[in-house]
Amino acid sequence: MPLFIQNIQVDRITSTAELFHKYPHLQENAKAFRSQPVTDVDPKCLLYVQQREFAATTPADNNVSVIGSEDATTCHLVVLRHTGSGAACLAHCDGSNTYVEVPLLIKSVTSLNTCCHEGRLELHLVGGFEDEAMTSHELSLNILAFQQLPDDIHLQTCCITEMNDVVINAVHRPAVYGVGVNVKTGKVFPANFPYKGPAEDLRSARTFTGGQMVEIYDSTRGLVKVGPCKWSPNMDFAFWLSQDDAIILKYLSTSPKAEPPHFVRHIKSTIKFLLKHPNSDGLFPGGQPQLFHRNESGDWERVA
Repeated sequence: MPLFIQNIQVDRITSTAELFHKYPHLQENAKAFRSQPVTDVDPKCLLYVQQREFAATTPADNNVSVIGSEDATTCHLVVLRHTGSGAACLAHCDGSNTYVEVPLLIKSVTSLNTCCHEGRLELHLVGGFEDEAMTSHELSLNILAFQQLPDDIHLQTCCITEMNDVVINAVHRPAVYGVGVNVKTGKVFPANFPYKGPAEDLRSARTFTGGQMVEIYDSTRGLVKVGPCKWSPNMDFAFWLSQDDAIILKYLSTSPKAEPPHFVRHIKSTIKFLLKHPNSDGLFPGGQPQLFHRNESGDWERVA
């Protein structure tokens, strides 16, 4: 993935500080991006991406206008778009297996770019902050470190780590937690998502139990696809439900002081789902995935 900034190929980057020092316009672009108002996205046009998920589609998709994701603290939100076809992909990366994940994102966009040879691949990165463990720095560098892939990638937005950092009450946290990409226009923007479905708890359970990066959308059929996925009965999960919020934050978050207010509620909901479904087989009859389509009301509805 030869990385280009202002049409100049970039050598290996050893730190985000070096990147922003060499390319000061990226700092200005990041400041402009984070200063935009946060948009509440209408669920009826949205395809929501959870942690360790990605989705791609084209402007011709009648079911999806915006792909989005939020709740990124040390995680990074990656948007890759082809300027010719308009095919766009959004991923929520947490550093679990970055070297495998990035090629998947490139493939997802190029596979949709079958009839347009003009244009280029543009990259938008948002996420991370100045966390104490420097987890954000490491993930930023891992995402930017790909030089061995054949596709040229042009970095447009780079609101990551120190450029996405804000200090509130002496605590560092991300300035932007969520982004959306309008697949009709290509605009990438700070966003908030009141709705995180379909199958929010099931998808969270997959990630919580170690599921790796997965594509959740079939744009040719307009279907969200969940699973099948596996986990084993684990009653140790119940232990966390008896703990106070501070303990859950301390041990189940990479950035306890920076999590959004609903983090603990989300974790408890996921654990309750796992306890209700100790064996995942019953959720996928015949070993088939759960499929969801957009109904006439604009809601995601499970396909019988």
